[in-house]
Amino acid sequence: MKSALLVFLGGGLGSLVRYWVSLLINQQLDSKLNLYGTFTVNMIGSLLIGLLMGWMLKSETSYPNLQLLVVVGFCGGFTTFSTFSAENLDLIKNKLYAEFLWYGLGSLLLGILAVFIGILIMRIKD
Repeated sequence: MKSALLVFLGGGLGSLVRYWVSLLINQQLDSKLNLYGTFTVNMIGSLLIGLLMGWMLKSETSYPNLQLLVVVGFCGGFTTFSTFSAENLDLIKNKLYAEFLWYGLGSLLLGILAVFIGILIMRIKD
């Protein structure tokens, strides 16, 4: 029950922060495409997961509660694959193929790179 509560709390907080960051980014850029907020939170979330994974991998102590709260809960709520997928579908429906390619492939490649960079940063910090 404690594990479920940690994921619930982290996920709720992550979702709320995602909403605020996406809203702020999309309002600031005032673009016809509301992709930038989702892209931003997904990249920040990927980097954060990489940093946390890197820190946990090099730590001699196990932090299962922190992992549930922050990695599974917060980062899971903060990042959003379903919105990313729906936005890509909208791009295809609207025949915005170039935008679909840069957003879809760019998000995937840069997201993986952000996780890798996060892990690398934590390995270097010794």
